[in-house]
Amino acid sequence: MLHLQLSACTLLLSAMDVYKEAVRYLESHHVPVETEREMDVLEEDVFQEEAAGFLSPLNTESIDFPDTPTSCSQEEMLERRLLVLKGILESEEVYLRELDTLLMPMKALRASAGTSQPVLSGQQVQTVFYQVPELRDMHQNFYTGLKARLSALCQADVSSGRFTDFELTVGDLFLKMVNRIGVYGGFIENYEKAVEVVRKCTQSDPRFRTLAQSMMSSNGADKARTMYTFEALLYKPLDRVTKTTLVLQDLLKTTPADHGDYSTLQEALRLSRSFLSGVNESSQCKREVTLSHGMRRQLMRDGFVVDVCESERSLRHLFLYTDLLLCTRFKHAVRGKQEQYRFCWYLPLAGLRLRWSADQERTADTNIRLRTIRTKMYLLRQQLRQHGKGSRGVIMAARSRKKLEQMELMVLTHSPVYRLELHSVSGKSHTLLFSSLYELEEWREAIHKLTTDNIEMVPPDLLTLTSACVKLRMTQQPPLCSSSSTAGEDEESLCGSLTVAIHSAFGLQRPACVYVCVEVDGYEFYDKQCQTHSSVCSLNPHWDQELTFQVDGAQSMKVLCVSQTDGRDDAVLGKTTVQLEAKTLNKQWRKQTLQTGQVELSLSLKYSPHPLQPPSSPAQHPPVFCVPIKTVAQQEGVLVPHLVRCCVEEVERRGMDEVGIYRISGASSDISMLRMAFNSNLREAVTRLRSTEVNAVSGILKLYFRELPEPLIPAELFQALARTLDIQDLKSRLVSMLSLLQSCPDANRHTFLYLLRHLQRVSERQEVNKMTLLNLATVFGPSLLRPPVAGQGLNGPTVDISQEVVVQVQVVFSYLQCNDLPEAHISPLYDTDTEDETTHM
Repeated sequence: MLHLQLSACTLLLSAMDVYKEAVRYLESHHVPVETEREMDVLEEDVFQEEAAGFLSPLNTESIDFPDTPTSCSQEEMLERRLLVLKGILESEEVYLRELDTLLMPMKALRASAGTSQPVLSGQQVQTVFYQVPELRDMHQNFYTGLKARLSALCQADVSSGRFTDFELTVGDLFLKMVNRIGVYGGFIENYEKAVEVVRKCTQSDPRFRTLAQSMMSSNGADKARTMYTFEALLYKPLDRVTKTTLVLQDLLKTTPADHGDYSTLQEALRLSRSFLSGVNESSQCKREVTLSHGMRRQLMRDGFVVDVCESERSLRHLFLYTDLLLCTRFKHAVRGKQEQYRFCWYLPLAGLRLRWSADQERTADTNIRLRTIRTKMYLLRQQLRQHGKGSRGVIMAARSRKKLEQMELMVLTHSPVYRLELHSVSGKSHTLLFSSLYELEEWREAIHKLTTDNIEMVPPDLLTLTSACVKLRMTQQPPLCSSSSTAGEDEESLCGSLTVAIHSAFGLQRPACVYVCVEVDGYEFYDKQCQTHSSVCSLNPHWDQELTFQVDGAQSMKVLCVSQTDGRDDAVLGKTTVQLEAKTLNKQWRKQTLQTGQVELSLSLKYSPHPLQPPSSPAQHPPVFCVPIKTVAQQEGVLVPHLVRCCVEEVERRGMDEVGIYRISGASSDISMLRMAFNSNLREAVTRLRSTEVNAVSGILKLYFRELPEPLIPAELFQALARTLDIQDLKSRLVSMLSLLQSCPDANRHTFLYLLRHLQRVSERQEVNKMTLLNLATVFGPSLLRPPVAGQGLNGPTVDISQEVVVQVQVVFSYLQCNDLPEAHISPLYDTDTEDETTHM
């Protein structure tokens, strides 16, 4: 009985929220508001217990999670069914007492309507109590019939046992009640008018105000009394019509398919759902207000988000209406309770300003916690696949699913890193967090589209609006958990390693620094999002960067192009979704061209199916300094390391006219900072590169080549290249030198050619930057070419230090003088025999 009382308290607390919001609204418009002491008593007496027992949604043990429907033995199902029926009976008893409390003053009010000083007119009495007696009679008949049958079952159990749980039938009672559910249609249609009368009379008549704010109901055997407001009691039938459908769902889940009630309950549920959907559609227009341009308030989008308040994260259900955002707290149905929504906050869309950003990186503690949760999720998933088919196996599977859902919600709460800030013209602000940039952008687009329509906001009836949330969820069913219950079960879904190589983009309207964000779906065992580094400011950005995902149950991939231009906030240039099909992906690269809004993106995919290991610690970013260039190139899946390309692009963007570029060193502290960044996080390093003094950028590039454990031009070529310097004819000398260059490993050769092309472009601005080809060769020669170390077995005469420097400078100088250098490839060829595929959004 206690849980039913708390359920009623929850609904009343929602009414209190509405009351306080209404008071604030009236006071803001300079309307005097009387606050009665009875209302203070109401809040103090009824709500204190619930407020004291409130637990933070961040503590997952306090969250009511949905029961996972599973098959079990017939005996267990019948036991659950009996518990559900007893809970329904108790709930009906409470509801009948509430209806009796609502009807209690009806006769007195009717009698006073004929006097010279009526509290309510006869028409107002009829409006306020419209269809309430009929609802009371309908539920009284249902309650009497259900109580009689349960009592008969209990008596049979006590005596001979001739009447079993399986023989208990109640479906006809439910079907009879549902066939009369149309009575609720009249009540719902009249509800707005009834509430309006109650509110007006509460404000204008102290006699009615005293009555409306102090309606008492006894709580049955314990003789305790609960105080209600008139408006809260009027809301009870509105809430009850939804609960009827939910109750039938619960009862049907616990009724065996061969039970005599099964088909009857199915029909009752069908009729109830049909009625609910009809009410949803027909009454929505009547219940909702008309906005500017003749539009009505409609639900445009809803979903679960993380709301941040004073650094606390809470999972919330967000509803986007035509003119406002409504944030609610959703509580699942548990034994004896129904689904409930509690009002949290709302913001008008008129004048609403949006700003999104990537949140700060997660703390080490958060990463450890998420890794621990994901490991447990992985193990639970493995257990689910191993559970037997017996009754014990079914029970264990149900428990595992329950735990898995809880942990998914914990990941959903703690993993988001994208912030969407909402700023209202009234000064109110709220921050929402998203795990998916794609989802955030869909919300931002939907809100932005409505805010640009300049729709006027009409103050909402928060009680009615919040009560509609359950009905909307019944028809829309947005997913609560981050992965669907069938993810990973589909044979078409991917399980293994998915690698995405992001090549380049075309179609930008103006030069921009662009990065690409890739997201995959599936279970939450592994990180599902990765981003490229930001490109140099260009009309045609390119990356040739590989992103690798461990996937389990992946069926789609979302791709976004994001620009960082002129110091403004990041802006999504385009987005699209790609369906992932195991039959079309394999270990060979498959190139695709995606149309993402205004931007055309070139990428390649390859997929390697294999059993997955438990989630491990995030892989440390492999260092790039003091590592052979071949190793770095293999790690990055390129021929020219990202460090070299990013530094070259940055120098060409803002250092070509810098006097003494590559000759004048940057600050050692800046160079040291960039060195650490490139060794730990490429994205962070490239971001810092954009704002660091350009001489530090050129300095980090020189340092990289200087610290290579083996020179870029292999040491075994030193003597051969030294001998080519004796060839007097420059053209013949270059032919010989280029021939020797072909024997270099691919990464060394292409990186060297890429650097040479860059240095030639630098020298083209020598009138400004004072860096001739010889100057550049003098700077880079000792770093790019070194003689073999003594004792390594390489034949050839040794050279003294002065001759060594001459050879280093002259070799690089000769290469720089070549006007027909071979083309440098910055990445391997990803193309396959099949033609490119183009995917349009």
